[in-house]
Amino acid sequence: MNLSDQALWRKPQHYLDSNASSDHVHWLELFYDLVHVVSIFVLGNYLSHHLGFNGFFVFAALFIVVWLAWFDLSLFNSLYVSTDIHHRYIMSAQIVTVMLMSSSITTIDGDGWAYFAMGYAINRLIIANLYRRARFVSLDKEDPFPCEMSRNFGIGAAIFGVSAFLPQPYSYALFGAGIILMLCLFTLPKLGTMRFERSVPRIGHMAERFALLLLIVAGEGFFKLVLTLSDVGIDTVSADVFVNYVIGAAAIFVMCWMYFDFVGDGKPKNTHQKTLIIWTLAHLLLMLSAVCIGVALSAEVKIGFWDNYPYKYAVIGCLGLCAYLFSLLMIQHVIEQRQAQRSAIAKIRWFGIIMAGVTLLFVPYIPSILGNLLWGIALLSQVIVPVTSAYRSFARKTTE
Repeated sequence: MNLSDQALWRKPQHYLDSNASSDHVHWLELFYDLVHVVSIFVLGNYLSHHLGFNGFFVFAALFIVVWLAWFDLSLFNSLYVSTDIHHRYIMSAQIVTVMLMSSSITTIDGDGWAYFAMGYAINRLIIANLYRRARFVSLDKEDPFPCEMSRNFGIGAAIFGVSAFLPQPYSYALFGAGIILMLCLFTLPKLGTMRFERSVPRIGHMAERFALLLLIVAGEGFFKLVLTLSDVGIDTVSADVFVNYVIGAAAIFVMCWMYFDFVGDGKPKNTHQKTLIIWTLAHLLLMLSAVCIGVALSAEVKIGFWDNYPYKYAVIGCLGLCAYLFSLLMIQHVIEQRQAQRSAIAKIRWFGIIMAGVTLLFVPYIPSILGNLLWGIALLSQVIVPVTSAYRSFARKTTE
């Protein structure tokens, strides 16, 4: 028996060169996702305690940075079939870096920043090493793609490492410049590494990765609801708070329903660079907005029917729903059409976006029961209308 054919000893190999490639997610990647459960929850807590404009900006920036840490490693695992023992050690080291970043978020505006930046620098350095390792075991050792990827992540690691030791705000500026540079080195036409054909991942694999992370992100909303009610005291709240509690849980369920029926696991129509960028960025915005909605829904258990919905929570909830629906619309445009999309036309998405905007205008002046009704119309219309339309179409065909 050839040891190189066994998962524990199989060296990293580009999926185009491997007979062992599969679109299914490996348990190593699922385990890596576990630490992101914590990071996303901590980010949601940060937003809950910093609901002003500055707080949201910091939250959004940190979410993008942490999401890129998840995406970059997921991309490597999609490009290279790698399950050997050395890769497992490296993956465990990556998990530690994300743990370090997550632990730094609560004090990110103080001493925690240096730890966050250093953790991110080490994270980038590890990915640079992954591509370097893939290059040396490649069938084509002159393949420029892993070489350039390793170089780019090495440059990023150096920039982020230096930023950890600079005084604020210079450290923030250098860190932000490093993020922009990394994105440019990957996406710029004719210059970025996306110009290589071998930069296109296993599409089915990445679609599944996006879907799994969306479940994690949306699931954080349940955590927020449960823990918020626990903090308030389940034995101290009135019956209408329990109704609001159910409304919040149902809203999160409907968000997942919308995603998986209409775009979940959907493959892009083609592998053109623009298509893949839109597909990826739309998922980033989708998950960012899902966290915002989850945080906003946690206020459901703090109020009764006749109280005004806390306005800062309403802002991120309504704008979050607008962004969520817009992201779904963008994903629908770039993936292969499925049967469910014929009922979820763009007009329905825009109706939900407009209704969420209307809710935001009225929410300071109406009791929460009416605010929930308006917001609920914006959300539930995205499922009820397509399902009703599909049922009528099916019934019409069966009677013909």
